[in-house]
Amino acid sequence: MDEAPQKHPLEQLSEHISAGIGDAVVASYFAFGELTLIVARESWVEAVRFLRDDPECKFINFIDLCGADYPEREDRFDVVLHLMNPHRNTRIRIKTEANDMDPVPSISELFAGADWFEREAYDLYGILFSGHADLRRILTDYGFDGHPLRKDFPLTGFVEVRYDEERRRVVYEPVRLPQEFRSFDYLSPWEGTDYVLPGDEKAKS
Repeated sequence: MDEAPQKHPLEQLSEHISAGIGDAVVASYFAFGELTLIVARESWVEAVRFLRDDPECKFINFIDLCGADYPEREDRFDVVLHLMNPHRNTRIRIKTEANDMDPVPSISELFAGADWFEREAYDLYGILFSGHADLRRILTDYGFDGHPLRKDFPLTGFVEVRYDEERRRVVYEPVRLPQEFRSFDYLSPWEGTDYVLPGDEKAKS
């Protein structure tokens, strides 16, 4: 009698997690050799705590947390967390969807290293984290307008910064583009252009 094929360890892990936290897992799939879990926002802390404390999981190493922007969705942001089990050299990716109104529960009490990562996600995407002890900007300046990694943020920004010698301080001004748009022909300098450059019309043929 043929034996049933043994399941992949990541598949077994996925089934164990789904059995452990039930409805918290909205979906799961495998990508780039890692298990990815989509978790309900309200169960975010519960799911991360289970992954850290469960003896079959032991994802005790915090790697990183970041945001991703999908403006066409109602909940336009993904909060993406990567954890590692050093005992089995296994990584896992956990995601939850968010918007700029409803906060995601902070995991900084579970992983102290998540503190600055959540601040960065707030600063660059505008993702809010409830329960965070000090949720303020970390990379942009005080009073910065907008969130630079949102896909609808203008590439030029809203303001430009310079040091004013007369005022002896940094000043913020609306973005100006004094240089006119230029069209480059990308022709080889050895072959020359197929048109007359300004000034060359005076040269002898």
